[in-house]
Amino acid sequence: MFGSFNPIHHGHLILASYMLEFSDLDEVWFVVSPQNPLKEKKSLLADYHRLALVNIAVEDHYRFRATDIEFKMPRPSYSIDTLTWLSEKYADRQFVVICGTDVFPSLHKWKNYNEILNQYQLYVYPRPGFEMGEFEGHPAIRIFKAPLLEISSSFIRKGIKEKKNMAFWMPEKVYEYILEMHFYE
Repeated sequence: MFGSFNPIHHGHLILASYMLEFSDLDEVWFVVSPQNPLKEKKSLLADYHRLALVNIAVEDHYRFRATDIEFKMPRPSYSIDTLTWLSEKYADRQFVVICGTDVFPSLHKWKNYNEILNQYQLYVYPRPGFEMGEFEGHPAIRIFKAPLLEISSSFIRKGIKEKKNMAFWMPEKVYEYILEMHFYE
């Protein structure tokens, strides 16, 4: 599961849990991306802070893992390069990409997106207002009817900046760390 996780929240964790329980996955790896080439970096918390938040969020879940693999790769990071590296380093494992339907309007802009679809499965969950377009029915894409959760990191950042209590939107230890470090204020 690739993401900025800026910050990680219950929506990410619920989705990861759903994929573990309702698919054939054994684990979910949270790949913390230093910078998505299709997004601006200006509102991103430092890489190591976002990784720390993900580690805190998944520390008690033995089937979740946080990884900083993209921190060691050239930037911006590209999913195909990360997947290739992971597949070579962990040759005994099969990797899939967990993503929402919101990736499909820009999937054609991803570096070597056809290679991703040729070599990997995409496990896709619905996001309101996004269609699959030309990718509908693609053999590498599996659709899961995960619950629709309207939780976003940008909403959480805005709430923190406005001094709202955002405690119930993320794991307690994550929220405590954010407040202690004065992130997003």
